[in-house]
Amino acid sequence: MNRRHHTQEERWILWGIPVLFLTGSLLHFAYDALGRTFLAALAAPVNESVWEHGKMILWPMILWWSAYPLLRTGGREIPLERWFAGGLAALTGALLAMPLLYYFYTQAWGKELLWADILVLLLSLLAGQWLGRHLYRHCRGLPLPLTIAGFLLLILLFSLFTFFPPEIPWFQDGTDGTFGVPFPF
Repeated sequence: MNRRHHTQEERWILWGIPVLFLTGSLLHFAYDALGRTFLAALAAPVNESVWEHGKMILWPMILWWSAYPLLRTGGREIPLERWFAGGLAALTGALLAMPLLYYFYTQAWGKELLWADILVLLLSLLAGQWLGRHLYRHCRGLPLPLTIAGFLLLILLFSLFTFFPPEIPWFQDGTDGTFGVPFPF
């Protein structure tokens, strides 16, 4: 049986799944816990909209994929073009999987369930990390300025739409019907 062993980088990606799940779950409560400040609004969901829950994926994944090249010591250099292309793919895949899974189950069953919401987060992270690992393993990568621009664009969109969200269901708080929070300045 010819099984390919995971590289150290691939193990980091896979170990990220439980860490990202725990961190994302805790981030759900950070806005209130941090006093509903401007910085907390940028980092954590400010309401129960599907869009805002994407922050439970955004920040943990950016930090996880950025930490490895910084923490890695010794051994060979990792190919940053492939690494960050994998990270951007992981992030984008997870951010797309979350609303697809959420809207699929809520429309199919006609109700929202806490255990299913938790499962949606886990499955979204699994899909994203699998995609990121696959691209890291098999793609040539992308120029670093392009991947950094992709990360910055997502950060900008999440920041902007926290305070100025489009008034469509994806951005609407399912509990009180509001959109985002007022810009504090």
